[in-house]
Amino acid sequence: MTTPEPQAATPPPGCPAHRAGGPPAPAAQLYGAAVADDPHGLYARLREQHGPVAPIELEPGVEAWLVLGYAELLELTRNEKLFSKDSRRWRVPAEGRLKPDSRLLPMTAWRPTLLNLDGGEHQRLRGAVAQTLGRIDHRQLRETTETAANSLIDSWGPDGTADLIAQYARRLPLLVFTQLLGLPAEMGPHLIELISHFVDSSEKSVRANAEFQAILTDLVRRSRAEPGADLTSWLLAHQAGLSDEEALHHLVVILVAGNETTINWTGNTLRLLLTDRRFRSTLAGGRLTVADALEEVLWRDPPTQNFPGRWATGDTVLGGQYISAGDMLVLGLAGANADPAVHAASDGIAGNRAHLAWGAGRHVCPAQHPARLIVETALETLLHRLPDLQLAFPANELAWRQSPWSRALVSLPVLYSAFTPPRAPAPERPPWTPPTLSPPSDSTPSDGTSTERTAGSGRLALRSWWNSLAGWWSGR
Repeated sequence: MTTPEPQAATPPPGCPAHRAGGPPAPAAQLYGAAVADDPHGLYARLREQHGPVAPIELEPGVEAWLVLGYAELLELTRNEKLFSKDSRRWRVPAEGRLKPDSRLLPMTAWRPTLLNLDGGEHQRLRGAVAQTLGRIDHRQLRETTETAANSLIDSWGPDGTADLIAQYARRLPLLVFTQLLGLPAEMGPHLIELISHFVDSSEKSVRANAEFQAILTDLVRRSRAEPGADLTSWLLAHQAGLSDEEALHHLVVILVAGNETTINWTGNTLRLLLTDRRFRSTLAGGRLTVADALEEVLWRDPPTQNFPGRWATGDTVLGGQYISAGDMLVLGLAGANADPAVHAASDGIAGNRAHLAWGAGRHVCPAQHPARLIVETALETLLHRLPDLQLAFPANELAWRQSPWSRALVSLPVLYSAFTPPRAPAPERPPWTPPTLSPPSDSTPSDGTSTERTAGSGRLALRSWWNSLAGWWSGR
């Protein structure tokens, strides 16, 4: 990448968006069915037509750039001087071209958060959020998630059918997050509905965003007055000295990013396990694990496929495209992961965490470790309870939500034959005391007090369960 001098306003020779003798190349729509039905095909076509940076429309008349190149996305996220996180630099609203009720506002409006600031202020707020999340007890988080997962599974009817999106993946994270933040558990379903509207940029997104912020404003007020052992109280008490407004907007970030990412990561991984025979057979052979499945999804179908954004602070060139000051650039996380310049389609990715699903640079997601723990526990609990899960209809009939940002299934209907009881809690061990030595005896215990033990019999139940699970992975 090269950075022209400020006075250089002429596009470079060969710029695909400014071909001589004709209009600029048409921008692709990053909304509606096109981005939901076949995003991978869309990104491949954009890469072929425009290279690693492609012109797009986020809604009619609202243009931006989609960064699809792996190297270009790293440059974008690491160069704060040239590509700012401050959306107030965006020239579309400055020129009066963004409608007051635009569906893009909840995801692009400036907020006083770590997502919208650069430099020292970003570091101050990121430190507060990262250290607050770091206070979460991981063992307790796993137990909370497992308890919530079991309660959801137990609530399903006796007919052996379930929708793993509506009845599991979409409900589980907020059962956990409401406890972490100090919110009433019964508020979870309503919060899910509100978050879905503005993450999908639906027609109700602006109203949903206002109602969502009102709920969190009340939470901040209560936590300031009566602190508890929860993330909200810890964030307010942090030495960074967040104002109520700053705390409010960071709770929005934690809930939206944490909840939406966790839902989609869980759903997309379950889809992989239920539909990919190659992966199932590899897993059954012991060569891959559930953790590997999670990683493969972050490469192939990351829960956030595109993320807004960066705003150019001056005229420059990125990926062969002429970028003007005030232009918006969208992080094409899924497209950059598939960049042929980084790896061939046949490359193995097991154990490789060089994907960009969490972003890159100083703004990389600070909540990825709690999210991984929640999703991994959710998957392990479900597979233990319902080891014979299978998809209820052909995989090619699955539908995706029409969101420019999330990669999320509408539903994931499954069949199963029976529940496996939840794991019983491990009994507390009595304190160890030395055995009392007694002289050897020739007597033989009676039949009522002894049983002959077959070698390895203590492992039979465990082996039987693993055999059952391996059979399911193999498609039997």
